[in-house]
Amino acid sequence: MLKTHAWQIYCFFLIISLFSCGRTEQVDVSHIDVDITIERFDLALDSLTPHNMMTKNREWLQHYGFFYADYMQYMLEAGNPLDSVQLASVLEKVIVTPDFSALKTSVYETFPNMEAQEAGLTDAFRHLKYYFPAIDIPRVIAFFSGFAVQTPIGADYIGIGLDMFLGADSKFYPALRGSIPQYLSRRFTPENIVPRVVESYLREDLYPQEALDVNLLQHMVYQGKVMYVMEQTMPQVADSLQIGYTTAQWEWANHFEHDIWAWFLQENLLYEADYNRIQKYLSEAPFTPELGEQNESAPKLGVFIGWKMVRAYMERHPEVSLSALLDLKDAQKILDGSRYRGG
Repeated sequence: MLKTHAWQIYCFFLIISLFSCGRTEQVDVSHIDVDITIERFDLALDSLTPHNMMTKNREWLQHYGFFYADYMQYMLEAGNPLDSVQLASVLEKVIVTPDFSALKTSVYETFPNMEAQEAGLTDAFRHLKYYFPAIDIPRVIAFFSGFAVQTPIGADYIGIGLDMFLGADSKFYPALRGSIPQYLSRRFTPENIVPRVVESYLREDLYPQEALDVNLLQHMVYQGKVMYVMEQTMPQVADSLQIGYTTAQWEWANHFEHDIWAWFLQENLLYEADYNRIQKYLSEAPFTPELGEQNESAPKLGVFIGWKMVRAYMERHPEVSLSALLDLKDAQKILDGSRYRGG
């Protein structure tokens, strides 16, 4: 069954960039036996014609398994592959539309190959395998589905919705502004593929959030752990780009870090469990409404502070492994052990 949530579509935190300061010493992962190959289902789909649909349906159901079933039912919403007659009737209409043709052309022009993304994912998953030896490496399958999902996770695969990575200036995104605002689509770039895949893997497979995490501190610590694992497994990604900030937002958050922490304490937010009140500090947004002047503040300040808190904890406790960090469920213990006081 496909595992994908609303945040997966619109929550894009990371871009491959320059090495940033404040990181631990990089580990050697060259000996780790992981090599990622991205399977191009988007190219396979181009072979579909009204005359071969039944044959292709059987072939793809066997070859792509869970991905193909999820793709047709939940991403493309064309139907159940087991009902080949109904599926073929829908696909016949889809593949001849001008929109389908235009999107296919744009995807192929943007991604004539995916060698850079394969290299980036290989390095990232070698790091993950280094820190978490027991993990299974999933298949990685690229596709396009009409802006439905970005990096869905299935039973044995991670998908890459290439139409959600066409570049911030793609002609398609302005028409989607009603559902995807510009502050999000500016990160719809090929450089986001590797970090977004890794983030989805962490949040959905390796370390899904506990349902019992209800107050802001618990959410902050969870978010901070995810960000910290990202920085350890993708050491070439700059901090500002990991969290999805512009340069100005990153500078603002760091400049006012102590004041942000003081705000959380002053407003008694750390142990607040009303999600309607705290979600503004965790969710994507152009800015944080209550803080700053003229809307120049950074969003997701709970994520920012949580990351700083977890980083401080790990700096004070170098004996704690990444797996032990994720096993540590007590958010209060991490806050106390970090001695975090706003930077």
